[in-house]
Amino acid sequence: MTNPNRVRKAVFPVAGLGTRFLPATKASPKEMLPVVDKPLIQYAVEEAYEAGIRDMIFVTGRSKRAIEDHFDTAYELENELERAGKQAMLDLVRAVVPADMNCLFVRQPRSLGLGHAVLCAEPLVGNEPFAVILADDLMTGLPGGPGVMAQMTAAFLKQGRSLLAVQEVPLEHTKRYGIVKGEPAGGPLLRVDEIVEKPAPEVAPSRMGVAGRYVLTPRIFDEIRSQPKGVGGEIQLTDAIERLMQHETVYAYQYSGKRYDCGSKEGFLQATVELALQHPEVGASFRAYLQTLDI
Repeated sequence: MTNPNRVRKAVFPVAGLGTRFLPATKASPKEMLPVVDKPLIQYAVEEAYEAGIRDMIFVTGRSKRAIEDHFDTAYELENELERAGKQAMLDLVRAVVPADMNCLFVRQPRSLGLGHAVLCAEPLVGNEPFAVILADDLMTGLPGGPGVMAQMTAAFLKQGRSLLAVQEVPLEHTKRYGIVKGEPAGGPLLRVDEIVEKPAPEVAPSRMGVAGRYVLTPRIFDEIRSQPKGVGGEIQLTDAIERLMQHETVYAYQYSGKRYDCGSKEGFLQATVELALQHPEVGASFRAYLQTLDI
C-alpha cells in the first residue's frame, strides 16, 4: 500500500514575466535562462526527480511555450544526432525527460500571485500532498548529499505536515521574503508560530526567510480559494499558509545546502560562476581563466 505521505507531484509556477531580466526575457521565459548548459527550470525538475517525484506540473502563461518544447520530444533533433552517430549528445537530449517522468501543463490566465498559481494546479494535484518548487531559486544540497527537495520529502514522510524551506537572511532583506517565527521541533525543524509576507526590518518577527521550496498538504487549496488579495494586490501563498496554521501544524525546514537567487542578476551570475567551476567538462579550464583576471 502506498504511503499517503509520499510526495508524487511537484508544481512549478512558471507564468511570471521575468521583468528583472529584460530585455533577455522579452521573448524567452526567464526559467529558460541557462546556467552553464542547462536552463533554470531543468535544475528544478532534476531536483524534484531526485526526490522521487515523477509528475511534474507546470503552471504556465502566455509566451511560455519554450518550456513545453524543452520537455517535449525533439524528433528532428534526435534523428539528426542519431544519423550523425553523436550518441553522447543524443543520450543528453533524451535524459531531459526520463521514461518514467510525466510532464503536465496548465495555464494561469492572469498574473494574480503565487497562491493563485498554486491553485491553478489543483485539478492535476488532487487530494494528495505535493511540492512547490520555484525555479528562480536554484538550490543544491551539500556535496555528495541529497538535494533540498529530497531532504524535505523525507521529512514529510515522517511528519505528514506542510513544510517550508527556510534560511537565515540579513535583517535588511526581510522585505524580500516571507518571514517565519517558530520553536525548535527537533533536528532541522521549527514549528511555525507566525509567518508574515515581506515585512519591513523593524517589524519582522525573525530573520528566517522562506526559500522557494514547499511541501504542502491539499488543505492549502481550500485556504487559497477563500482568501482575499494580500501584499501587492496578489493572492499570496504566505497568507494561505498562515490560515492553514489554524487547522494544521506547519513546520519550517532548515535545509542543508545552498540557494542561489536567480531571480536577481547578481544571484544568477553567482550560480553561473560557481556551477561552472564544478562542471566536469569546463570547470578546470574556467578556474584557470578566472585566475588570470586582474580582479
